[in-house]
Amino acid sequence: MKKYTQKLSVVSTLFLLPVMAFAADGLAQNGTGGQFGQILGELLGLTNTLIIPFILGIGFLVFVWGMFQFFIVGAANDEAKEKGKSLIVYATLGFVLVIIFWGVVNLIAQSTGLGTGASANPVGVVPNAVPITP
Repeated sequence: MKKYTQKLSVVSTLFLLPVMAFAADGLAQNGTGGQFGQILGELLGLTNTLIIPFILGIGFLVFVWGMFQFFIVGAANDEAKEKGKSLIVYATLGFVLVIIFWGVVNLIAQSTGLGTGASANPVGVVPNAVPITP
């Protein structure tokens, strides 16, 4: 069994080595990462423009609901006051964790070159535009 495993690992390594070499060539096209880099860039854009703001919005609603329960409902009921307090704490913790996650993802994206998409263009500059010469 040990010999069979060794032979299988050697043969699979010999067959997969060229595949890994071609994959490395495909990822390094023009410094953009090729199709994989494009997919990651689009995923990063979706995360930055849709997912993270949605999660922060939900966290804000939970925070406001906790404030409502703490101050309005909890004025006469200690149990509702504790529930509101815990919602406020959890919402604040959620804000902090989401913002940290967002920062780490963008830090990795900027350091790998994936975060140089639409945000790399200054406001008012059209990418790939032909300048008009007088």
